[in-house]
Amino acid sequence: MSGSATVLYDAPGPKARRRYQAIAVVFAAILIAVVAFVIVTLAGNEQLTSEKWKPFVEVNTWTTYLLPGLWGTLKAAALSIVFALVLGAVLGIGRLSEHRAVRWVSGGVVEIFRSIPVLILMIFAYYLFAQYAVFPSQQLAFAAVVTGLTLYNGSVIAEILRSGINSLPSGQLEAANSLGLRKSQTMRIILLPQAITAMLPALISQMVIALKDSALGYAIGYIEVVRSGIQSASYYGNYLPALVVVAIVMITINFGLSVLATTVERRVREGRRKEPTVTPTQPDPLPV
Repeated sequence: MSGSATVLYDAPGPKARRRYQAIAVVFAAILIAVVAFVIVTLAGNEQLTSEKWKPFVEVNTWTTYLLPGLWGTLKAAALSIVFALVLGAVLGIGRLSEHRAVRWVSGGVVEIFRSIPVLILMIFAYYLFAQYAVFPSQQLAFAAVVTGLTLYNGSVIAEILRSGINSLPSGQLEAANSLGLRKSQTMRIILLPQAITAMLPALISQMVIALKDSALGYAIGYIEVVRSGIQSASYYGNYLPALVVVAIVMITINFGLSVLATTVERRVREGRRKEPTVTPTQPDPLPV
């Protein structure tokens, strides 16, 4: 074994390797026993029979329950993400304002809504809208879900943008000042586009969180994929298969967004490496 392989740690000796192998075998045996116990228990309760899974190969189950719930999840998540991006941009820029009052107000809004659980925001918005009849009764749950997701994720996105702007080299701001650009022009033309590009993977990851948190609307009666899955389970009497199918649907969507975030991050890094460097040219000699 080369010496470079043991720079950061001591290579285990024969006794340590045998001990690690024994621990791995014991852990694997425990894991297999737990999985076998769960499978036997579920089979004994008739949760693994084909009749429990049969409804999910029928079109009626998807068109009546799962697809409308999935549409509700995607609709609430997409709308809240758009609003959160706008709110996050306003609050993030406000926290960097030269005016102290704007910084304090923006910082207070960010810290308040970032510290409150999303479910509490949804419930508060639901009863507030219901009390003052802000929205029709059919849209109360949808409006409350979008409001809660927008306030929370907008506060988080504000911090992401603020961190992205602060991470930019100070020469960017100095160059803008030397060109005579105003603060708003510097932010809109130079700083904000670079910050969004640098923090794009984090922004997409926050979209994944917004999509998952939309399932919290179940607590206020919003029809989303989890609630629709439970409704189908109560009709067919197959709660475990229904939850497994809902979990697979959510995992598939979130995995797709995670892959998108990884792809965007890789392309952004590759684009930065491929940026051409400008080499200074020698001026032409003056004529004699």
